[in-house]
Amino acid sequence: MSEAKPAAPSFGEALRYWFKLGCISFGGPAGQIAIMQAELVEKRRWISQGRFLHALNYCMVLPGPEAQQLATYLGWLLHGVRGGIAAGVLFVLPSLLLLIALSWAYLALGPQASTTLLAGVKPAVVAIVAFAAWRIGSKTLRHPALWGLTLASFIVLALLPNQAWVFPVLIFTAALVGWLLRALLKPTGHGGTSCKPHAPALIDDDTPSPSHAAIHRDRLLRIALIGVALGALVFTALWLSQGSGTLTRMAAFFTQAALLTFGGAYAVMPYVFQNAVQTYGWITPPQMLDGLALGESTPGPLIMVVAFIGYVGAAGASNLLAAGIAGALVASFFTFLPSFLFILIGAPFVEKGRGLQAFAAPLTAITAAVVGAILHLAFTLGVQVLLPLGVMDWFALLLTVGGLIALVRGWLGVVPVIAVSAVLGWTVSAVF
Repeated sequence: MSEAKPAAPSFGEALRYWFKLGCISFGGPAGQIAIMQAELVEKRRWISQGRFLHALNYCMVLPGPEAQQLATYLGWLLHGVRGGIAAGVLFVLPSLLLLIALSWAYLALGPQASTTLLAGVKPAVVAIVAFAAWRIGSKTLRHPALWGLTLASFIVLALLPNQAWVFPVLIFTAALVGWLLRALLKPTGHGGTSCKPHAPALIDDDTPSPSHAAIHRDRLLRIALIGVALGALVFTALWLSQGSGTLTRMAAFFTQAALLTFGGAYAVMPYVFQNAVQTYGWITPPQMLDGLALGESTPGPLIMVVAFIGYVGAAGASNLLAAGIAGALVASFFTFLPSFLFILIGAPFVEKGRGLQAFAAPLTAITAAVVGAILHLAFTLGVQVLLPLGVMDWFALLLTVGGLIALVRGWLGVVPVIAVSAVLGWTVSAVF
């Protein structure tokens, strides 16, 4: 007897799941996407593999964090606009609250205590970032032109580390090269629609799109106007209260970052690092590394490191709690607002165009440039960790190389690598 389709989840059941996901989503973008696939596709069967991959392919084309955008898309597919907003917010809310608390503790404990606690996590972060470059590059760099884009991206970022315009120009140039070479570059995305036999899903490969997925231009225009008005209202309030102060500059920068950084959280990090550290001076390179360590060791999307940057940049050395919370909220709000609009406005068109493979070659070229940016981030962080005083830290090198080998070989996942490295690092720091 064939299995029956699962019952449609109530809105309350979906809320509980999205909150649970926000609390357990360790492992960076790849880990979070894997958790959603295991839960939503394989266990609960709310959505088929083909529909899941179609949504993921669209999120990969967008700037911003693809895991959060995917959660928003799937929540929208299940329960419309309210479902998308709830899924996207609950996916990041636990991480936001936890990082605000950890950011306060980080400044309150001081650099020395934080250095001891995070001594082993920092090398693990370098290994994880390098592993991200390897993982993405191994799936993408299948043509000499793509290797050339990766190398060019790394070199340009190394030669022009303090120029805010460099990364957007790199992305635009890579997309143009991809379009010009579209006959040579083959799609390398996450896959196409599923054609293997599978247990029926609530929203299956051949299930018609739900009624709320119909394209109503007036409704989409209202969503766009509400989103833009909400962002403008918050930005105006910040401008009126402090002029071109820190929070206002954060609002402008994180909106720019959300609109211009393609390739997911690891692609956003080089751009954020370049500007938050070198252009605006909100945090120092060691603090950025500590923030990445906290982001990797807590649930939620890695891009939530913006909450740490916002808190530290606004709270300052005095660790002003109210200012820090305001900075974390501003950075998070303007980072994620564009992602909600991309999904809630674009998803109906994506549902209508199921089966089309749009922008494949430009996306592949963009991903190649992003690999170069991630490699540059790994190199920059590696210098901070492995050569803190201009002398090689051999223990940190051992943890970094060991963590990278464990990840590449599949012996350990991201969270176990962080845990093992943290225990070893803390032990050695406490003893010596």
